[in-house]
Amino acid sequence: MKFIQAPRASAILYNLLVGRADSHPWLLPANICPIVPITFLKARIPFEFVDISPTTLHMDFKQAGERIRRGKFGGLLYAHTYGESSTPLEFFSAIKNLDPDLLILDDRCLCIPDLEPIHAGADVILYSTGYAKIAELGLGGYAFLRDDLEYRSVSLPFNPAHHDEMEKSYKRAIQKRERFVYHDSDWLQIDPPFPAWYDYSQQIETRKKASLIQRQSLNQIYESRLPKEIQLPSSYQTWRFNVRVKNKPQILGAIFDAGLFASSHYASLVGIMADGSAPHAEALADEVVNLFNDEHFDEGKARQTCDVILRNL
Repeated sequence: MKFIQAPRASAILYNLLVGRADSHPWLLPANICPIVPITFLKARIPFEFVDISPTTLHMDFKQAGERIRRGKFGGLLYAHTYGESSTPLEFFSAIKNLDPDLLILDDRCLCIPDLEPIHAGADVILYSTGYAKIAELGLGGYAFLRDDLEYRSVSLPFNPAHHDEMEKSYKRAIQKRERFVYHDSDWLQIDPPFPAWYDYSQQIETRKKASLIQRQSLNQIYESRLPKEIQLPSSYQTWRFNVRVKNKPQILGAIFDAGLFASSHYASLVGIMADGSAPHAEALADEVVNLFNDEHFDEGKARQTCDVILRNL
């Protein structure tokens, strides 16, 4: 596989989309990061959402397969919910058997970044080192592409203020559960400069090592102090430590009232960025709280967060 890099992972996705002579829609998981469908909107490539499996929390294989049997699609973007890293090779193979021309993109932006292509089955393996990723460098994305896959980077103007406004706009739509209306602007940073690969890879390795030590330390606190029945399985707990609770608004409110913070990723985007139905993605979003375990938190805050959750369960 060949290697490419860009200022952002979404820039790589955009280049792939506009470079393909294929305007068929793509299949995306309903709980994908909002930047992904917004990148499709900018590239003017249609997309449809697929619900997640209540068991794996990833894209529902059966539903995706049925869609591909019924219609023509340009690609399928598979994401790893909360960075759970298992790769569905049998699913990828089955999709390719249904439509050899369909492009499979394995979005591993929340996974631990690897500097070598780690598996076959996907045409593109995409990583990010941007904000809130495991190796957070503040910028950067890279990908491994199938050797015969054509890739060309286009040039676009970039305005940071446009990016901030677009971010506010989609967050507002998600919060209000209303339709997001896309207005094209210069929000996507796509042109260099970005660091030489050797320097970039060294930064990734250094940041990754420190990040994983920090995450392990804080995860031990969460794992030992919180009830097992609210914890997601351990393979989902590297990016952040995730719990499922029935009174999510109350617990989130109590965490913030205590001067702490937690997050609420990822909302179902069905009804916000495209039509469809995704009851399992909605159920997960209604219950999950992501507890911080990165350099923005420390052991004292992790213990305080556990105390708040235990008082409010």
